[in-house]
Amino acid sequence: MIVLDLFASVLGLAGAVLALTAAIGVVRFPDTLARMHSATKPQVLGLILVLVAALIRLRGSHDAGMVTVSIIFTLITAPVVAHRVGRLAYQEQDMTEVLAVDQLVELTEEEDQASR
Repeated sequence: MIVLDLFASVLGLAGAVLALTAAIGVVRFPDTLARMHSATKPQVLGLILVLVAALIRLRGSHDAGMVTVSIIFTLITAPVVAHRVGRLAYQEQDMTEVLAVDQLVELTEEEDQASR
């Protein structure tokens, strides 16, 4: 009992630290693409860790179902939203010129030529 509570506390604390890291990244990074990356990756893992900690602490079958649905919903929606925000930021040119590799140049040029 005490070991599970300790494990849940460690998971909850790790999730909170990851969420804090995501928040700091959103404030510190210069452009939308970097902010999106820093907000998506640690935030999803942090939320999953906090939800697993809550699951361990609550120990109910109804709670397990709700936590599982929440985790699945997060894993499905977070990448889709990040992709759409990143694509929109790229189309609006809301980024700095420090991209090491720009893989969307060819795709956007093909789309522009096809639309003409």
